[in-house]
Amino acid sequence: MIPLHQMRLLIEGMRIVGLTGGIASGKSTVSNLFKSHGFPVVDADVVAREVLRKGSGGWRKVVAAFGDEIVLEDGEVNRPRLGQIVFSDPDKRQFLNRLLAPYIARGILWEVLKLWVKGYKVIVLDVPLLFEAKMDKFTKPVIVVWVDPDTQIQRLLARDKSIEEEDARNRVNAQMPLDLKRGKADIVIDNTGSFDDLSQHFQKVSLEVSKPLTWAEFWRSRQGVFTILASVTSGVVLYIKAFNNHTNTL
Repeated sequence: MIPLHQMRLLIEGMRIVGLTGGIASGKSTVSNLFKSHGFPVVDADVVAREVLRKGSGGWRKVVAAFGDEIVLEDGEVNRPRLGQIVFSDPDKRQFLNRLLAPYIARGILWEVLKLWVKGYKVIVLDVPLLFEAKMDKFTKPVIVVWVDPDTQIQRLLARDKSIEEEDARNRVNAQMPLDLKRGKADIVIDNTGSFDDLSQHFQKVSLEVSKPLTWAEFWRSRQGVFTILASVTSGVVLYIKAFNNHTNTL
């Protein structure tokens, strides 16, 4: 673990941008736009997949808990099967989230620290459960990619041909409403239009997040990372409650 006095040196001059949205809102598209414009992105879903990789601590915990039923021939976790199990049983979903939460929290922290070491001035934290996990408290600005619920459902059905409308609606309803997230945001990206519309809006957002940090933002970033570090070090799991209703990371 990096000592706190070294952490202070890494944090100064950094901006951690919070990016969130909902299922089929287009958050991943915006995340990819940030990447294509040279912004480093820490993707919580990617971290969650990594902690389930064969041989990892998370993999061992999950296989021990759920058995060979969720293991493929090559030893990797059968994510769709695991998703089916936990999506239909809230208790099992909560149990799975409790197992994986500390691994995910440490994974995100480690990715952020690596980017600080490389000297990046702006880091985008792509977290579907940014508000639910209270991670918005140490990101600034917070960006929400918004669409109306009907658009979410239609795009989800178009993206995943294997699900029915009722299932799509249940998945949307299982998450915090985007209207509520929009009210908590510093920047809202309305993604109900075309990709060209989204790209034009993104250009304005990218200029905004590239501005020099204020003193208040210096402190906000420092305070936030110290909070994460202290939580991980002491074994406090930030994600347990937030991941109870989230199945997209599987």
